[in-house]
Amino acid sequence: MNDTKKHFRIAILDMYNGFENEGMRCIKKIITAFGETEGLELEYQVFDVRQKLEIPSLDFHAYISTGGPGNPSPAGEAWERKYFYFLDGILNYNANRHNRTKKHLFLICHSFQMACIHWQLAGVSKRRKTSFGTFPVHKTSFGRKDSMLSKLEDPFWIVDSRDFQVTQPNNLAMEHMKAKILCLEKIRPHVQLERAVMAIRFSNEIVGTQFHPEADAEGMLRYFLRDDKKVSIIANHGEQKYNDMIEHLNDPDKILMTESVIIPAFLKNALTKSFSGDSVTA
Repeated sequence: MNDTKKHFRIAILDMYNGFENEGMRCIKKIITAFGETEGLELEYQVFDVRQKLEIPSLDFHAYISTGGPGNPSPAGEAWERKYFYFLDGILNYNANRHNRTKKHLFLICHSFQMACIHWQLAGVSKRRKTSFGTFPVHKTSFGRKDSMLSKLEDPFWIVDSRDFQVTQPNNLAMEHMKAKILCLEKIRPHVQLERAVMAIRFSNEIVGTQFHPEADAEGMLRYFLRDDKKVSIIANHGEQKYNDMIEHLNDPDKILMTESVIIPAFLKNALTKSFSGDSVTA
């Protein structure tokens, strides 16, 4: 083993509650590829938050909290209390000036919604109908300056799958936390509804997206080309939606680009900041 390699530790908080999903496979694939690209000794560990009440310690460099099913509004369950304690623990650890090396957290979809509720940064409500498919999202002025999104076009394309939405940001709470909205839902001039918040940088180290940046274009394409999935999608969302998705998944400048940029950029920042002062493999 090369002794100059950094030992980079990542915790994955599994919020899927035992439901079948593609997200976990995609996250593991991105993490593994990142470790190989950076020449790292990389280790990741999965914590089953909702079924087993597992929460990681603060011994990891980076944390990725997944999407998941159900209503993100708290119902008073034990796992929710532990999860919110974890969110505040990361925030408080980073706020402590004696902790020079900070902890980096990425929140996806369900986790993102729960963080917005817990920190009272915005409203979270049920959509009139499920948002499912591939869509463009538009950067805000903060998003255009954010290093995590800098390699993406404006708008850029995302995979969306959600019944709830983050809207009506609490400007006072956002300002107090120094949180910044990075991008918004696609522009729909014919729809008289507020555009959903699609990404927030909660702090220098904590960021989240309403969409699924882990979505693997190749794997999703294979998944959606299955006869049972094709029939299901067309039945629920229409043939045009299905054809658009297949086209966008085949386009290297759309979902494949988003997958290759966002989470790797988050991990690169976490790696660099975690080993600042050391020589980090570029």
